[in-house]
Amino acid sequence: MTTSTSAPPAPPALPARAPRRRRSAGRRAGWTAVLLTSLAIVAYSGVPYLMGALEDLDQDRAPLASAYAAMPPVVQVALVLHVAGAAVALLVGPFQFWAALRRRFPQAHRWAGRAYLLGVTVGGAASLVMAPWNTAGMVGFLGFGSLGVLWLWTGWRAYRAVRGGDVRSHQAWMIRNFALTYGAVMLRTWVPLLLTAQAFAAGDAFDLDAAFDNAYDAVTFLAWVPNLLVAEWLVRRRGLPSYRLVDR
Repeated sequence: MTTSTSAPPAPPALPARAPRRRRSAGRRAGWTAVLLTSLAIVAYSGVPYLMGALEDLDQDRAPLASAYAAMPPVVQVALVLHVAGAAVALLVGPFQFWAALRRRFPQAHRWAGRAYLLGVTVGGAASLVMAPWNTAGMVGFLGFGSLGVLWLWTGWRAYRAVRGGDVRSHQAWMIRNFALTYGAVMLRTWVPLLLTAQAFAAGDAFDLDAAFDNAYDAVTFLAWVPNLLVAEWLVRRRGLPSYRLVDR
């Protein structure tokens, strides 16, 4: 008589925790970098414009002050409102993506979101007033004007989505909107990089004023278009509703 024995069942596979930990650590590091750079830009490049009359400001920290000091009062007021609105959005925006804050303090998250969208509305509307008077000419009008329109539009879509109870679409539109807000940081990142590249290429023939004009023309689009591409990649990677030209 023979007896057959079956092999013991294989133990269940353990979940792959290491990749999740790495992703979580990467997200925390990315969020921290965005927060710190946003705070740095507000402190170094935003606050100086709110410290007094434009003609009296430090040109190193407020390089546009002298140009806008000669412009009509409505444009000067728009500049101050734009800086103030953008500063609020940069200060509040990173905390809107803090998952623990949303879970534990949803009311604080909602009020912070209202403050953020108010900053976007004020800063975006003021930017449209400034666009025809910008110092980069027609390319600046097109670049900064498009940024202002998209900043307001994506903020409106985020607000409309959350008011309609579509939280996932709200998250997707907030990612896109903050990518445009973060253009304030990238503008001040791209300019020195472009100046360095031109200095390396020109050598002894390097002209700082001409190089700055070239760099500033480029960043009118370069400061925010790549941000939107990264934002859309993040939206799709997280399985959030991607952008469609026609709503179903």
